Amino acid sequence: MTEAPAPLDWDTDGADWPNRTASRFIDCGGLRWHVQVVGDPTRGRPVILLLHGTGAATHSWRTLAPLLAEDFTVVAPDLPGHGFTRTPGDADLSLPGMAAALSQLLVQLHGSLGMAPSFALGHSAGAAVLARMCIDGLLDLRALAGINAALLPLQGIAGQVFLPAAKLLSASSLVPRFFAWRAAGGAATERLIRGTGSILDAEGVALYGRLVRNAAHVSGVLRMMASWDLTPLERDLPRLPCPLLLMVGTRDRTVRPGDALRIRDRVPGSRVVELAGLGHLAHEERAAEVAGHLRAMAAAG
Repeated sequence: MTEAPAPLDWDTDGADWPNRTASRFIDCGGLRWHVQVVGDPTRGRPVILLLHGTGAATHSWRTLAPLLAEDFTVVAPDLPGHGFTRTPGDADLSLPGMAAALSQLLVQLHGSLGMAPSFALGHSAGAAVLARMCIDGLLDLRALAGINAALLPLQGIAGQVFLPAAKLLSASSLVPRFFAWRAAGGAATERLIRGTGSILDAEGVALYGRLVRNAAHVSGVLRMMASWDLTPLERDLPRLPCPLLLMVGTRDRTVRPGDALRIRDRVPGSRVVELAGLGHLAHEERAAEVAGHLRAMAAAG
C-alpha cells in the first residue's frame, strides 16, 4: 500500500509564510486548522472572514489582509485539504462537508476569542462555501462578497469532462505525486497562473509553486474537486439571506465573467462590480482596489 504523501511542514515550508505572526493552529472537528487572525480582536472592530479558492491557501490574502486589518479583524483559514490545514484522508471535502467543518471552527473561535464574522469574502470556490453556510443558517452576515465567485455548475463540455476526470484522478494516490513532480521545475506553476488570466509578482508565483509541489496539497485539491457539486447551491441561491457583492475580473479565464450577471438576476439584493483588466486572482493583483470595495460594502451594510 502506498503511504499517504507528507503534508506541508510549518517549520520549513512555512518558515517565511506571509503574515506568519498572525498564524495559529486549532484542533476542531477532527482537523488541525491553520488560521490567520490579522488585527487585534480586542479592539471591537467588525470581523471579516476570508476564504480562499481551490488550490490556494492563506498566502492568497498576503497583501489584502493587512490592508483590511486597518478597519476589520481579519480571520482567514486554510480550507480542508489545502495549505497547512491537516486533513484526514476520510474527511468530507464536498461543499456541504466543508461548510459544516468551517461552521464548527467558527463556533470554536467565537468561544475562545469572542469573534463572530459580520462580513465575509470568498474567492472562487470559497464564495460557494460561504453562500452555502449563509443559506443553511450556519453563518449570519451583514453582507457577503465574492471575487470571481464560482457559484454555478460548469457548463457544456467542461462540466461533462472536468468533474468525471477529477473523480478519476483523485482515486489514485500516485496522481498527486505525479502532479507535484511535474511542478518541481517552476514552469508548470507559471503556466497555471497565466491560465487564470492574472499576472502575479515573483513572490506570488513562488508561493503557489510551493503548494503545487506538495503531493498532500494536490491530493486535497483533487479530492475537493471530485466531491464538488454546485447544482443544489444554484437552486438555493435565491434564498441567500444577505446582500451579495460580486467582484468580477474582466480577464478571468477560470470563472466566466458573465456568470456574475446570471447570479445577479437570481439573487435579490446582489450587485456586480467589474475589476477592469484583472484575472481570476484579482485580489492578488490589486489588493487596494478590492479593499476599497469591501470597505464600501461594510459601510452600506
